[in-house]
Amino acid sequence: MFIKKNLKYEKIPVPDKVSLSDEKMKISINNFSDFMLKRHTIRDFSQRHVDIEIIKKAILVAGSAPSGANHQPWHFTAISNPEVKRKIRKAAEIEEEKFYSGGASDEWIKALEPIGTNANKPHLEIAPWLIIVFAERFGTFDDGTKYKNYYVPESVGIATGFLITALHNAGLSVLTHTPNPMNFLNNLCSRPKSNKPVMILTVGHASGKATVPQVAKIKKPLNEILSLLE
Repeated sequence: MFIKKNLKYEKIPVPDKVSLSDEKMKISINNFSDFMLKRHTIRDFSQRHVDIEIIKKAILVAGSAPSGANHQPWHFTAISNPEVKRKIRKAAEIEEEKFYSGGASDEWIKALEPIGTNANKPHLEIAPWLIIVFAERFGTFDDGTKYKNYYVPESVGIATGFLITALHNAGLSVLTHTPNPMNFLNNLCSRPKSNKPVMILTVGHASGKATVPQVAKIKKPLNEILSLLE
């Protein structure tokens, strides 16, 4: 919560500045690239325990992401309670059944075929943690007055990327899931209507039988995702 009277511009030196030589920069980015290329989206999770401190630290990393006007328009609900996870799975599968039985266009369903997804989402119960990502349309000052948040989708998207990267760095697998609509998550997570559920992250360790779709390893080459104006 922001304290209104403390909101004023004041410059301070850049804290914890990271400075590397050109050579070390290349080594660092190459090592990080190799590590991130080991990240895979899986749907088969084990029930292996994940300590809550790891989840907390990863969310703290997400909270350090840049945001519009530094309003940090996000909230994360981390769930390990089996009953709550069961309810989320049940509600999500209801929406997924609608999607796969006619709610989505034929083109959309065809696009998903190489991924191998369907309306059954057992991972929502099996994995030790679910993290629900909420976007906050507005915030509240310490005196109870409201303020508008800016660039909310962009800010929440960046924070979610930070979170997925932090969890991968901890050796965990993450599956992104977006049932539509997701309003049921507000009630199950006790979040106000001003919070828009954006995504369910299933978090845990891959099971011994985990697989990935072969098509998921096909990524666009650099020349298709980069334009250089030198």
